Amino acid sequence: MRWVASLILAAHLGIAALLASCASQPAAPVTELAPTGKLRAAINFGNPILAAKDAATGEPGGVSVDLARELGRRLGVPVELVTFNAAGRVVEAVKAAQVDIAFVAIDPVRGNDMLQTPPYVIIEGAYLVRNDSPIRRNEEVDRPGNRIAVGNGSAYDLYLTRELKAAKLVKAPTSPAVTDLFLAQNLEVAAGVRQQLQADAKRLPGLRLLDGRFMVIQQAMGLPKGREAGARYVSAFVEEMKSSGFVSAALQRHGIEGALVAPAR
Repeated sequence: MRWVASLILAAHLGIAALLASCASQPAAPVTELAPTGKLRAAINFGNPILAAKDAATGEPGGVSVDLARELGRRLGVPVELVTFNAAGRVVEAVKAAQVDIAFVAIDPVRGNDMLQTPPYVIIEGAYLVRNDSPIRRNEEVDRPGNRIAVGNGSAYDLYLTRELKAAKLVKAPTSPAVTDLFLAQNLEVAAGVRQQLQADAKRLPGLRLLDGRFMVIQQAMGLPKGREAGARYVSAFVEEMKSSGFVSAALQRHGIEGALVAPAR
């Protein structure tokens, strides 16, 4: 019977260790995710899929805002929304640990400077041209003489910088400024998130989007390096937000079309 007693003792020890681990778990994420006592969340208005200002109040809203507030609620800390107009500036803020979480596209370059969770949303990158442009297909963009307007430091900028062989990039200060730069400098193509370019084509005459997409963008949450416990917590949080329907409901609530909830991992 000694071996039975040993098994029972081992089981009790295992349960005790598990309970101790669970009891200590909330402290580490809170310490790493809210070292100042509040969760500083970077919100990027440069991507209309993720966030936008309310037309009446000017308050931030969107799926990234909803996720930030839900994470703060679970951690039991207040949330401070730190707003930006360009993804590149968000990345710099994460690198400098000026914010605690951010909502950014997964990219190998960005992955060198921050910790990233699995994706929660998948969106498409598209090209915009003038109605009279001879360019009809995405494959015709990367040719000598074509100049492409793109938001500086955006996921599209990083991707096209790696992939283009013949066309040249012309960088706008922010993604929402891409179409205006494209028109002002009489460029051949504008590149960005499909929904932003669709909105631009509606407000400005004589523009059309090319069919299809030139890239798929996986949006994730990012954290400053060195916060591995926080990253594990937020990664599990992202997976739960996808599986529970939270992300899908947020996209519907904010009227976002063309974005998909990322598959579970």
